[in-house]
Amino acid sequence: MRFKVDENLPTEIADDLRARGHDAATVHEEGLAGTQDTELLPRVRGEGRVFITMDKGVADVRAYPPDEYPGLVLLRPADTGRGEVLAFARRNLPSLLEFPLQGRLFVVTDRGIRSR
Repeated sequence: MRFKVDENLPTEIADDLRARGHDAATVHEEGLAGTQDTELLPRVRGEGRVFITMDKGVADVRAYPPDEYPGLVLLRPADTGRGEVLAFARRNLPSLLEFPLQGRLFVVTDRGIRSR
């Protein structure tokens, strides 16, 4: 699968995805830090990438209908420190990757993974 990791997440998440055999890019690597979602999400869609973020705006299904995207993943850890976010992502990525992500929004919390 192809992924784009948002700027609000540790870049090691992309490294972890690559280690699992996926094509992963980061907003930082591509010089897109600070780009508004309204500009970034169409680009992500055009690249055919699943977008992983902590930005709650991606869950607005009226603005970003999940069926129009290769997949949208919203990580919602209880703690937002860098180390805590990375540990949260590493705990949940294996389970998340078992789902078919295409055309769906996934919200990942400490209570589990739900999709729309």
